[in-house]
Amino acid sequence: MNSMRLGDLVLHYRFRPARPGAPTIVFINSLGTDLRIWDRVIGGLGADCGTLAYDKRGHGLSETGATPYSIADHAGDLAGLMDGLGISGAVICGVSVGGQIAQQLYFDRPDLIAGLVLSNTAAKIGTPDFWHNRIETISRSGLEAATDGIMERWFSAAFRGSGAPEYAVARTMFARQPIEGYLATCAAIAGFDRSGDSGRIAVPAAVLVGSEDGATPPDLVEGFSHSLADSSFGIIEGVGHLPCIEAPRQVADAIGQLVERLKERRMRDAAS
Repeated sequence: MNSMRLGDLVLHYRFRPARPGAPTIVFINSLGTDLRIWDRVIGGLGADCGTLAYDKRGHGLSETGATPYSIADHAGDLAGLMDGLGISGAVICGVSVGGQIAQQLYFDRPDLIAGLVLSNTAAKIGTPDFWHNRIETISRSGLEAATDGIMERWFSAAFRGSGAPEYAVARTMFARQPIEGYLATCAAIAGFDRSGDSGRIAVPAAVLVGSEDGATPPDLVEGFSHSLADSSFGIIEGVGHLPCIEAPRQVADAIGQLVERLKERRMRDAAS
């Protein structure tokens, strides 16, 4: 297990250095999950690519640190981790709140980012009242009280009813999520709204959404994609909020396509 101390907390991560000339892909997990949601996506990438996946504060094996905290705090954690590992100019791939952390990282540390893969996310997700109601419910009754409803928002009905072991593992992962970290990140999402800033994101981006997403619906994510300066938009049919679990091959393909876009852009810049 790899870990790094950053201020008042320790982050857990997995890192595979890139081979010379190859990009590094950095993965940011969603609310209530840990770095394992990316395992099959990483397995679908070429062996030359570097990869970094980590448990954000309050999730998985990372410490929670002092609460409350913000999306900017999450982004600062990732910047510190990347600096510590000597990573810059990476492709950042975030799902849901992970995509919001990726956006904030761009605003704070654009030197770390060459391109973005933004999955099932937006500049604003839900309303403060929605998140505060969830915080109240889970504070009162625990994660188990909300688990079934959240699984319906996360995964397609077909996947939930398929008997897939990946679904059972994801449900257990959520139910065992550290509650303090979950609630603190809910509050961070409630306070995040970069709708007025999206047009400032100038690096190439691939924006993805599942057609059955109940948390960030396709029309919300498509509108977010259109607000970016240089983005492609794709719908993955028949899957929900976490394509990295339901459709890892398609997510890996989207990463590969963005990497090719970045190569072509570098070649054009070198020739001009």
